[in-house]
Amino acid sequence: MQRDLVTVEQFYQKHAEALQLKLVAGEIGLKRVIHEPTVNRPGLVLAGFTKYFACRRVQVIGSAEATFLKSLSKEVLRQRCTELFRRKIPGLVFCRKINPDQLLIEAANQAKTPVFKSGLITMKFINLATLALELMFAPHGTEMGSMVDILGVGVIIRGESGIGKSECVLELIERGYSLVADDVAKVTLVDGREIIGTCPPMTRDHMEVRGIGIINVAAMFGVKSIRTEKRVDLVVTLKAWHDVEDVDRLGIQEEKVRILGIEVPHIIIPVRPGRNLARLVEVAAFQTKLRILGYNPAKELDERLIARMTGHTHQ
Repeated sequence: MQRDLVTVEQFYQKHAEALQLKLVAGEIGLKRVIHEPTVNRPGLVLAGFTKYFACRRVQVIGSAEATFLKSLSKEVLRQRCTELFRRKIPGLVFCRKINPDQLLIEAANQAKTPVFKSGLITMKFINLATLALELMFAPHGTEMGSMVDILGVGVIIRGESGIGKSECVLELIERGYSLVADDVAKVTLVDGREIIGTCPPMTRDHMEVRGIGIINVAAMFGVKSIRTEKRVDLVVTLKAWHDVEDVDRLGIQEEKVRILGIEVPHIIIPVRPGRNLARLVEVAAFQTKLRILGYNPAKELDERLIARMTGHTHQ
């Protein structure tokens, strides 16, 4: 599990279009680190109250703060700007296409603090920026295996090289399901409870089929055969039949595997000639969907057998 440092430059490059950001000052400070995945409105600091200030966050100026700044004399404005930038804030954003005062731009350049302008209204910017930052701060990692969306169930298919993963995934795509990632899935922990899987941008839409080479799944099977991201609901491990010591024939005890600290249902499918792996993975996904909805057929059968045995005992 990794947590990378998030810089203002990364935030700007990744979300400039969605947040309508335009850099207006302090370009030299783009390498500054954002320490908290949220934003702050610095109204109290601009008013002179500096006892508590969330300076580790991106700061946002809306109409109220901008109107207040315009009411200040040049000398007071210079003092307040100096005080704001002295706190080493990651960056400052003016919403509603508000143009920063020249004194503020000069102070920002002197303090090497990035200043941006956004066309979004303040609350919309705050909401979108907070969501964007939470995703950037979320713990992430990689899982070796291909990922497929089977009727809303996100399945990571793992197994040794040559076990038949690619053939299994290809058949699932032919059945109308969607490829999320081939061979390596990027996983991100969202809200501390959900694992979201996606594909590295470089290999998106493509997969490798042994003996054929690289194919473009979207071009071959249509855009519906590709999904950019999906929640991970199930991990299926394909193993050679002789490597599986004890095959669970009832499925009463649900196995789990930990991804980024979260337990995800795990099924081991023994592989040998003649077994239709795609069909088995498909059924495993359906089974997982039923369990998510609260229905466990193995448990139901077990309870029925116990009830029958108990009934015989009383006779």
